[in-house]
Amino acid sequence: MGQKPSVARAQRWVWVLAAVAALCCLATVLVFAPGFLSPDSLDQLRQAEGKAPLTDWHPPVLSLVWRALIAVTGAITSMLVLQAVVLWGALWVLAGCVWELTPSRGGSLAVLGVGLAPFVLNFAGVVWKDVHAAFALLAACAVAFTGLRLRDRDPRPAVRWALLVLGALFLAYAMLVRKNAFVAAIPVFVMLVLALWRAPGRRTWVTCTAALVAALVVPAAAISLFAQPLQTKQGAQIMLDDLVHVLSVDELRSADVSPALRDRLVASARECDRVGALSDAYWACYQRPADGLRGDSGEITSLWLREMSGHVPGYLQYRLRLFATLLFETDYVYKAGITRNDLGVKVAHPQLAATLGTYVEGMAADLRWLFRGWFWLTVALVLAVRPGRGLFAMPVRALGISSAAYILGYLPIMPATDFRYVYWPALACTLGLLLLLLGRRPLPPPPADPGAATGRTLAVHQPADAGGQ
Repeated sequence: MGQKPSVARAQRWVWVLAAVAALCCLATVLVFAPGFLSPDSLDQLRQAEGKAPLTDWHPPVLSLVWRALIAVTGAITSMLVLQAVVLWGALWVLAGCVWELTPSRGGSLAVLGVGLAPFVLNFAGVVWKDVHAAFALLAACAVAFTGLRLRDRDPRPAVRWALLVLGALFLAYAMLVRKNAFVAAIPVFVMLVLALWRAPGRRTWVTCTAALVAALVVPAAAISLFAQPLQTKQGAQIMLDDLVHVLSVDELRSADVSPALRDRLVASARECDRVGALSDAYWACYQRPADGLRGDSGEITSLWLREMSGHVPGYLQYRLRLFATLLFETDYVYKAGITRNDLGVKVAHPQLAATLGTYVEGMAADLRWLFRGWFWLTVALVLAVRPGRGLFAMPVRALGISSAAYILGYLPIMPATDFRYVYWPALACTLGLLLLLLGRRPLPPPPADPGAATGRTLAVHQPADAGGQ
């Protein structure tokens, strides 16, 4: 009888965490309402509302999800609500797991506090594929921690597989909404499997991998077959950057392409040089024809394949310079409000939005290193190499590898130097650092065993159970 109040208090703390997360979720919706929108976001909104044809320039799955939400709710704010619910719901699950595994009230509150960090809150309500990918990966981490919490209780196979499928769906969405999230999703997938099975065999790995592939391929095929988004050949945008920044104007003038494209390439190289545009030539410097890159993509790809093999030193220098800019001069750390548009969409609460801007931009000025790619890459590498030997060693290493792979993966494909390309690493590394610190702390006595009154004993999680796997 005397142990029951301890169990009740432990359960009450989980609901306290839920209340805090719900308040933070509500505040996020109020501050960002109806969702901060850039030109990219507005383009996807037009597609979601059927005012523009569905294309693959931006991930069609995001526009289709938004379209479904608008159909159900009648409000474009529904996407913002979804983002806020996924962010704070995932952090609540993680906080609850940390509370049960450590248990530490301060540590569980600190997990919720991750969502209030200026480099996380800055984009939390911006409708971007980068944000969707980051929150989906975070949700997959929450599923993995749920499995880690239940693993020693020997849950039924149905529970393990249900959690595996749920985590695979989140990972698949992250990859559908951001193709290069593949390199970040794989370490999280490994963490998910190891959290659900202490020593998974070959058959388990094969089955889990098949589930992830199915979760990715089936919706991708369905979108292609039924939604039939217009093919925009967006990949040529990266090759265009390489051509106009690696080749000289004279080399472009003699390029073996159509005269119209040759003139556009020459003019683009000159304009980029004039305005000092190091990247994003398609938007900053290119004289875009009516069909965008669809007509030029074939010739651009062929020219890139021919020329880059003969300009390897120049190509590597350009890509390294651009990557260094992402690391040390990271740009666009805050998206303020909604870009002026013809849809009549405006910020619902300008004073709250201005307060958020003061917080984020002030922190970015005072603690600039928190908004630099080099800092998060360094943290990611440290977490990957030295995850510690504590309770959370395996998840810490997975978060570090995921973050480092995501940043380094931008080296050959980076179209700009925006902070949103470091958004998932900033979120994941903050969580990883916190888990590293919590895992090193001596464990306090576990919560009272609710089975003691009945003579049954529940398994207690020990630090060595999660370490080094």
